[in-house]
Amino acid sequence: MKKKFRFSMSTTQIIMLSFLLAILVGSLLLSLPISAADGKSVSYIDALFTATTATCVTGLVTLPTVSTWSVFGQIVILLLIQVGGLGIITVMSGIMLALHRKMGLGDRLLLQDAFNLTTLSGLAAFIQRVILGTLIVEGIGALAYMTVFVPQFGVRGIWISIFNSISAFCNAGIDIISENSLCDYATHPLINTVTALLIILGGLGYIVWWDILRVCKTVKHHRLRHLTLHTKIALSATVCLIIAGGISFFLLEYNNPLTLKELSLFDKIQVSLFQSVTTRTAGFATLPQQNLTNASSIVSLLLMFIGGSPVGTAGGVKTVTIVVLAASAISTIKNKDNVTLFHRTLSKQAINKAVAVTSMSFFILFISTVLLAATTQANALDILYETVSATATVGLTRNLTPILNVWGKLIIIATMYLGRIGPISLALALNVKRRSENIIKNPTEDISVG
Repeated sequence: MKKKFRFSMSTTQIIMLSFLLAILVGSLLLSLPISAADGKSVSYIDALFTATTATCVTGLVTLPTVSTWSVFGQIVILLLIQVGGLGIITVMSGIMLALHRKMGLGDRLLLQDAFNLTTLSGLAAFIQRVILGTLIVEGIGALAYMTVFVPQFGVRGIWISIFNSISAFCNAGIDIISENSLCDYATHPLINTVTALLIILGGLGYIVWWDILRVCKTVKHHRLRHLTLHTKIALSATVCLIIAGGISFFLLEYNNPLTLKELSLFDKIQVSLFQSVTTRTAGFATLPQQNLTNASSIVSLLLMFIGGSPVGTAGGVKTVTIVVLAASAISTIKNKDNVTLFHRTLSKQAINKAVAVTSMSFFILFISTVLLAATTQANALDILYETVSATATVGLTRNLTPILNVWGKLIIIATMYLGRIGPISLALALNVKRRSENIIKNPTEDISVG
């Protein structure tokens, strides 16, 4: 009897293809005349770039969002941002739950991979909490924005508030206020605070949310002690990076006449802190990035590459990844057998994954930087800023994105896509057939390292 050929894809490959499908559908819709503000079709390459940056929640744009796209086009972009921030699999699962359809094993495996979870139990409830929590936070953010934007823009301020809230929470960095992002609101305390909080909440990750709520409900004393190791690492790394980044920008830009010099002390502090927050994959700019000193730009590159925390809307290699790598390096230097954090021993699998994610991100970054340098006439810092921003799905640019040629746009499109689906997901997806471990292990031999 002939064996029937069955084509099957891994869950990671399905996730990759779902993002690709969303980008292609979005690009077709954005290339229609109805999507353009002037009623004329936007070139397909720009429509594809916009669909990619929205779905991958990056924020780099070749055309100004506020003046290029009609209301229909802006709705398409916002839907892509929301779908890209939550993940296509999450949105489809939410629709299934709303229609009272039971989730099968295949659906649960998809969700497990999409959120990088270690268990299949309670996934339906988890998705419900994710969607509900997202809508609540975005709704509160929109209402807060309305107190500023409605008096300024009238009825249109409602749409601007909704758009900005979703974009900020999803760490997309796309807005429909002006062509210079949030530079006009650089010293506005409410806009700074609301935007920063939405970025941080989206970047912390849903696992951290539920863990904090669990501890607040069940534990009365010494609550920090009862948080999971993941939450402790994510929270401590986030706080440290925001403070360290804010101090760095404050000191390095203090006397820069193009950025902070003419501002009051309070404004210098809030602008510095916002720059520290937004570089962690959000992409909103209250300072023109090309006006930063070289030192500040290098600090921005580091913060962009690190990004937010796992199982959230942010990109980058993630805070937990960097902390695990740092702890592993310190343990090696101290000649310790185990890597420990907060009196807990890290698994070898976690360390290996951190190494794999960081290595793959560096590889993607290196290739895209070389290719962009070969096809674009720009200085090295501007090119590196662009590629790091695309790899970590940040969205900040030193004014290079609008002047990219076709080859440059294609390179950044590919970089944003690879940066969003995750280097480790890409590696797993290409390995269709997983090799089982050999029963007989190969002999071990020492080598010289360093």
